[in-house]
Amino acid sequence: MEERKTDILIVGGGVGGCAAALAAARSGHQVILTEECDWLGGQFTSQAVPPDEHGWIERFGCTATYRQFREGVRNYYRRNYPLTETARNNPLLNPGNGWVSPLCHEPRVALAILNAMLAPYISNGSLTVLLNHRAVAADVTGDQVRSVTLRNQRTGDELTIHADYVLDATEFGDLLPLTGTEYVTGAEAQSQTGEPSAPRQAQPKNVQAFSMCFAMEFREGEQHIIERPANYDFWRDYVPTLSPAWPGRLLSWEITHPRTMQPHRYHFDPHREPSTAFAGLWTYRRIIDRANFAPGFYAGDVSLMNVPMLDYLLGDISDADEATREQHIRQARELSLSFFYWLQTEAPRADGGAGFPGLRLRGDLTGSEDGLAKMPYIRESRRIRAEFTIVEQHVAEAFRPNQTHAERYPDSVGIGYYRIDLHPSSGQEGVGDNYIDVGSLPFQIPLGALIPHRMENLLPACKNIGTTHITNGCYRLHPVEWNIGEAAGSLAAECLKHKLAPRQVYRDESLLADFQRRLVNQGVELAWPEDLILAEGDPHAHAK
Repeated sequence: MEERKTDILIVGGGVGGCAAALAAARSGHQVILTEECDWLGGQFTSQAVPPDEHGWIERFGCTATYRQFREGVRNYYRRNYPLTETARNNPLLNPGNGWVSPLCHEPRVALAILNAMLAPYISNGSLTVLLNHRAVAADVTGDQVRSVTLRNQRTGDELTIHADYVLDATEFGDLLPLTGTEYVTGAEAQSQTGEPSAPRQAQPKNVQAFSMCFAMEFREGEQHIIERPANYDFWRDYVPTLSPAWPGRLLSWEITHPRTMQPHRYHFDPHREPSTAFAGLWTYRRIIDRANFAPGFYAGDVSLMNVPMLDYLLGDISDADEATREQHIRQARELSLSFFYWLQTEAPRADGGAGFPGLRLRGDLTGSEDGLAKMPYIRESRRIRAEFTIVEQHVAEAFRPNQTHAERYPDSVGIGYYRIDLHPSSGQEGVGDNYIDVGSLPFQIPLGALIPHRMENLLPACKNIGTTHITNGCYRLHPVEWNIGEAAGSLAAECLKHKLAPRQVYRDESLLADFQRRLVNQGVELAWPEDLILAEGDPHAHAK
């Protein structure tokens, strides 16, 4: 078995992992970043999810490197695509004019920018990137992780990496059970957290649904109907078993409204949907609006589907064994292909007809053979038992009437904002929760939520920090995950440089202040402006 040594090992190359690698590598330390997929980028790329962002994102509310990424995407289109003059000169270019975010773009473009941002550190030898590598074991002595063993997904060869610091940036928090780090899954009980939205009894299998997203193009007058999926009848007739009840079949335009819990009908029309907020599902996450490009360059617009009809509710994979996880992901792919076939053949149209045969899967844009995203979109993972746990009372609007800020933390290492947005869950004993969607306030990321109870050199770097099932719903989005990863990578570098432990930085006011100053100097915002007006930019308008 091959063995290597590095200063900082980051396992997981998603949004948080890439941000952590940038922060750690630019400090001058030796860093190894691993990823089980053949694409870096997670939500941005292999999961094919355009960024979910708040309404102030163009002016403030993210780190400098996240802003660099966003501007890199826009400049990539300006340099390489035949944009119209109006689009090219638009400082807020939105290639798809989708309304979920002011920057809806192709997964491959996000991949290109992330690779470009990491390239200088790969070139100077401080960063090594290992794709197609998955963690399978760890060597732990006491409260220290000594090494992690990874398996090459293509060759089966194993590699053991010894590191001073290990960051878990995997989508499921896979290092937590491998290292014996204490963690939580699913929903905590009200008696544990005091959260009004929590169940009375702990439900460790009650985990938000995951989704297999896909990109599709619409070509008016053409026929691109795929082969009928083998299990199409099952998925066409499938009714989710949720509480409160889902209004009917999953494959329909009828859903539960996330905020009112009343039946709600979606609008979908590739012909004529406007790009305004809540216009419809076609423009929701549209990643190519051909009106932005030279006439004739695109035969049709391209939209990314990440919608309730793709939420997989037949099982939890966050804490599952490999065989169970693969089985559920395979079935989730069947659901997504069945939804696409339903769109092509049976979906009710506004004109009274059925189906949109001109829809065409664009697996070439997502890098897959079956036309879907390479990897499942994961909303919830294992979470560390942390020195400090963020609960609903810290961030929910209901607990801070007439206020504009969530709980203020003296140990802040970043900021974020999104509603507490939980998709339906796999649930307990066959019955899952319907949506939980409640208002939150602009929040901070406390360092205490990144410090495990016991482990000394393992840090979470994505959705696996000390949140609850409820508060994960607003800490799981792209800019927040990036900020978490950047803070974790910076903390590991800080501790190596000054021969400190993360817990020392957290508990010592002077060390904490020094670390926070360095974060600010590198462009991390630690607090929201005092004069926030919540209606400005309509941050509440952004949906799931």
